[in-house]
Amino acid sequence: MSGWKARLAILKRKFVPSHRFLPTPESTIDRIKVLKTELNSSCIKVLNWNIAKKNYDKNWRKDFLKILEKYQPDLIFLQEVRMKLETENLVELKEMSWAFAPNYIDTHYQSYSGILTAAKINPLSRKAIITKHCEPITKTPKVSLLIEYPLFHEQKNLLTVNSHFINFVTLNKFKMQLQELELILSTHDGPIIFSGDFNTWNRKRARILHAAVNRLGLIPVTFTSQESKKIKRFLLSPPLDYIFYRGLWENKAKATVLDHICSSDHKPLLAEFSYLERQNSKDACR
Repeated sequence: MSGWKARLAILKRKFVPSHRFLPTPESTIDRIKVLKTELNSSCIKVLNWNIAKKNYDKNWRKDFLKILEKYQPDLIFLQEVRMKLETENLVELKEMSWAFAPNYIDTHYQSYSGILTAAKINPLSRKAIITKHCEPITKTPKVSLLIEYPLFHEQKNLLTVNSHFINFVTLNKFKMQLQELELILSTHDGPIIFSGDFNTWNRKRARILHAAVNRLGLIPVTFTSQESKKIKRFLLSPPLDYIFYRGLWENKAKATVLDHICSSDHKPLLAEFSYLERQNSKDACR
């Protein structure tokens, strides 16, 4: 056994009991409210945030409630969410419908871990996709959540994809997760928002990601160079977190990274979109 494999085996035996993390099916936990039936096509406010399993921390809750009050996002994409097994609702999202896609159960905390998408409207469809491969030590997979929403007075639906990409594995396993999503997104005839923590901590991963989104006709939200520096990175790596989109107009002046928020090691990303023609939606998000 090589040196790094031996150290990995020791770490696994020491810190991660084999029975701690249990698999979950490819399914979602949903809470649907009677809300608006369509997204306002003239103004779609988006929040993306890896919250590092801090959602039961009082400082995180205070930060999150302030963000909701100040920015009033229509769509929320959260990664690394912890949800207690007996949870019936999330107080912070009592005014929104949401879907939670777990990728494993943590028996130590008696909780799920996964990703969550929330919206001010009800979904048309939802699907969770769990990676075929697992990360080392914990032996846990990653998950993506695909949800379709109706747009106001439009025949085409908005497809949202909330993803947390697999880490500490070979480049081919990272590529396989991306290819599975690319295949599904390529069949959608309409607007797309593809958001999440892509774990692009080296340039090879980033190149593979950008090649795939280019093939899909997706472009990244335009953060200024100053704002982009605030996005989570490892040393001099490319950003880890992105919001990609297609078939929408971006209000570039509203793309923001909330650097003052410190309750997670990732910073919240905010963006605003419109599905109307640019000249008709210039001031729609006021």
